[in-house]
Amino acid sequence: MESVGVGLIGTGYMGKCHALAWNAVNRVFDDCPEIRLAHLADITAEQARAKAREFGFENSTDDWTEVVGDPDVDVVSVTTPNSFHAEMAIAALEAGKHVWCEKPMAPSIEDATRMRDAARDSKGTAILGYNYIQNPIMLHIRSLLEAGEIGEVNHVRFEMDEDFMADPEALFYWKSAASSGHGALDDFAVHPLSLIHKLFGPVSSVMADMAIPYADRPLSKGGRRAVETYDVASALIRLENGAAGTLCVSRSAWGRKGRVAMQIFGSQGSILFDQERMNEFRLYKNTGSLANQGYCTVLASPEHPPYDRFLPAPGHGLGFNDQKTIECRQLISAMLGESAHVIDFDEGLVIERTVHAMAQSHHERRWVEVQP
Repeated sequence: MESVGVGLIGTGYMGKCHALAWNAVNRVFDDCPEIRLAHLADITAEQARAKAREFGFENSTDDWTEVVGDPDVDVVSVTTPNSFHAEMAIAALEAGKHVWCEKPMAPSIEDATRMRDAARDSKGTAILGYNYIQNPIMLHIRSLLEAGEIGEVNHVRFEMDEDFMADPEALFYWKSAASSGHGALDDFAVHPLSLIHKLFGPVSSVMADMAIPYADRPLSKGGRRAVETYDVASALIRLENGAAGTLCVSRSAWGRKGRVAMQIFGSQGSILFDQERMNEFRLYKNTGSLANQGYCTVLASPEHPPYDRFLPAPGHGLGFNDQKTIECRQLISAMLGESAHVIDFDEGLVIERTVHAMAQSHHERRWVEVQP
């Protein structure tokens, strides 16, 4: 594959992140095919033209099916609201394209399953946008766990918090509508679940509770609408490897901007990480003199690949969009048939089943086994 033709559907927050990644991947990684930004789709033709100029795409349209059907497009980035993921991703796969779809897969488990089945039936690669697993620090933490540096892991705690829905007078928008899914579980919990999946394997059972902090929100044209999703969720989890854990997420946590925090406790030490300080982690090992034992802070450096592809010096720091560029390179590796660190649609469905088991647990007020 000498070049890759890219199609992009959606140009909002994550659409721009995908566009930045496609523009950067050749410049950061000199060992991947040439990237051609072929075709972009947005809601209106005018907006699509403007975004195509901004992002560097050759063609634009207000009909996403034209992107899927374009013979110059090899891979389609799907960055639309959740309810559109299934239709668009399945159409792209059936058209013989590779797919890079933002998380979550779909609001319903039935649609997520159809996406998984379409990926299995296709010759293309299909992955989901779980960029936090691409952090070089996270890859290094996984290597420490695999090497037994903190012994056998017995307890984990994961949190994800932001405050973009903390204001009770913030306008109602699509993430508060039932069509988007359960709420914080679909929007947020899937991210720490992707880390859990890559670090420890699947979750076997859950006991969850969800909450709606504000019953309704104002509409832009006046009046108010009842909030239909849950902005807060908490769960006890049991991993297939036997470890216990907790998962807490909130979209209404004043002061939190992009927090994905984890604590990992093992028989010989522990590891702490917070995405708001994504270029460092803390490591405790119960070795040596008790008087000298304590957490050490490890800064990201060229010793944590692929940090070295971005910066030659330690401690200077990568960012959110850099993780997306790494994810883009991993997608290309998967497309080339190489080993790749991604969440494909099979693994994505495992995460979706965990989310739906948590929602079921909340409604039925009991522990629920996660369907394999």
